[in-house]
Amino acid sequence: MLSAESAAVVRATLPAVGGALDEITARFYGAMFQAHPELLDGMFNRGNQASGAQRQALAGSIAGFATALLADPDARPDALLARIAHKHIAVGVTDDQYTIVHKYLFGAIAEVLGDAVTPEVAAAWDEVYWLMAGALIAMEARLYQEAGLEAGDIWRPWTVVERRAETPDVVSLVVRPADGEPAPAARAGQYVSVRLPMADGVRQVRQYSLSSDPGGELRRITVKRVAGTDGAPDGEVSNLLHASVRVGDELTLSTPCGDIVLDDADTPVILASAGIGCTPMVGMLARLAATGSTRPVLVLHADTAPAEHALRAETEELVESLHEATAEFWYERPDAGSGARTGLMDLEGVHIPADATVYLCGPLPFMRGVRSALLERGVAARAIRYEVFGPDLWLPDAS
Repeated sequence: MLSAESAAVVRATLPAVGGALDEITARFYGAMFQAHPELLDGMFNRGNQASGAQRQALAGSIAGFATALLADPDARPDALLARIAHKHIAVGVTDDQYTIVHKYLFGAIAEVLGDAVTPEVAAAWDEVYWLMAGALIAMEARLYQEAGLEAGDIWRPWTVVERRAETPDVVSLVVRPADGEPAPAARAGQYVSVRLPMADGVRQVRQYSLSSDPGGELRRITVKRVAGTDGAPDGEVSNLLHASVRVGDELTLSTPCGDIVLDDADTPVILASAGIGCTPMVGMLARLAATGSTRPVLVLHADTAPAEHALRAETEELVESLHEATAEFWYERPDAGSGARTGLMDLEGVHIPADATVYLCGPLPFMRGVRSALLERGVAARAIRYEVFGPDLWLPDAS
């Protein structure tokens, strides 16, 4: 609960703080990593730092949390917090690190805003920070407990038992626990972090969706090789996985995380994706097939061309195995006779059940467009769930 006094100060200063958050978070990360370089080893992804994606995600979450508190001081934006908590568990965040973040974040706020940060302003935003941190600490403690893990103890060795090229830029890796212990429980739609040592000795982390049914001892990730664009670096982890990981090699994976998971209802399901966003959708589809689901399922996927559509044949086989499943594909460059639609995904002429639960994954412009089209077709906003690869730069629930 945000106090009335602090709420008034936050409301008055939110435009100034919000407008400066990008500069504040840039200074924050710079100062924190200078003082604590160990955080860049196995926790923060350097690519996300270089592109500014991590900075933008932090700024958006702070602004979104503050805005939600002002809208209803007695309520927490738990959907936003749950998303962040799962991302934190996936890299092993512990509660003592919130004190480190506080120190350098508030130091950056004071540097950027200067004399505008009066004791009253500092106290009000301090209250916002610790409300958010306290909620996250509690959520993360519960997630660690449910997984049977000590805080931060998320990593296990896994052995690669199969490697398969899906497209020229996408490879699937099937793994099993290397320690002989049972695989941890996972739900369809979740992801794991992969931690790899780079050439300079620094370990880097990247999250990958579980792209097969997670009900057994084997797990699969399907990795697209990331090429840097617009000055951004190539994806360090994805390129190393493509170049050097073979059957018999050992990988370090985190416990499964993610709050966007296949529900247990009997309502229709829509799985809508673009590009490599198909991976969590195939995991959900495989789970539906493994359990003999009779739910109506609609699979929608957009890609550049059939040859670039990872897991296409498997998707078609899974759809065929389900009693009430259909699929529609869109390709910018379709093959003759493919039966697919041409261009970007367009829901015109596609039957959308109003009571469907929808799962989205793909580039942000794709998800924004499909979400808007679904809302226009009568699908409730609360029934549309989305997964973002990397830092979450889209917070529709907080807007």
